[in-house]
Amino acid sequence: MKLLYHVRSLPDRTYDRILFSCGLFLLLTECYKQCFLYFIIDKCHYDWWFFPFQLCSLPMYLCLLLPFLKHKSMKTAVCTFLQDFNLLGGLAALIVSEGFRGIHWTLTLHGYIWHLLLVFIGLFVFAGRRSDLCRRGYLQTLPLFLASCSIAFFINILAPGHGQADMFYISPYYPSTQPVFHEIAMAAGIIPANLLYLFTICLGAALVHFLFYLLEKHFTADAKS
Repeated sequence: MKLLYHVRSLPDRTYDRILFSCGLFLLLTECYKQCFLYFIIDKCHYDWWFFPFQLCSLPMYLCLLLPFLKHKSMKTAVCTFLQDFNLLGGLAALIVSEGFRGIHWTLTLHGYIWHLLLVFIGLFVFAGRRSDLCRRGYLQTLPLFLASCSIAFFINILAPGHGQADMFYISPYYPSTQPVFHEIAMAAGIIPANLLYLFTICLGAALVHFLFYLLEKHFTADAKS
């Protein structure tokens, strides 16, 4: 509890610097990953499968952008998105880690550090009261998620070689590679499975948001007692 209160006493500029530093670290490690894949693994051929625009890639961009956002409501929405969607993505990737294991030990290490940092960022945002824990706060994250999905979809279509890119795992060219949703795609079709996958992410983020809301109520009650 003392650690929580200490985090909440930090000035806004310190929050921004910490989150910006996280984004910078993610950017530097992503540069290493991309260079290693391009020069060592793929012999100077770019594999669009590893283009850095998955759900779990977004904190790299958002944390770097955060200090430059002037509108408080927009900054709060970004922080809430980091808390809800990207913490969910980090936890899910750590639980089902096949996506970043097996290529090379340094990339496996990169994957674990990356997703653990996403969990830290989400918890840090909550601890610092940078998010909006009401229902409206969650709803304000949905336009950002939908915009990101749209960008991912167009990357999947426009990337060289149909089907080489699979951003957000919603490629229209082949069934989802995600557990359960692959079977759904085989039975019901690619597009319905992809839409259900995105809806499930939104539902999971809403659950994370609600759990943080309950946790905040608990901390507030303890502080008053």
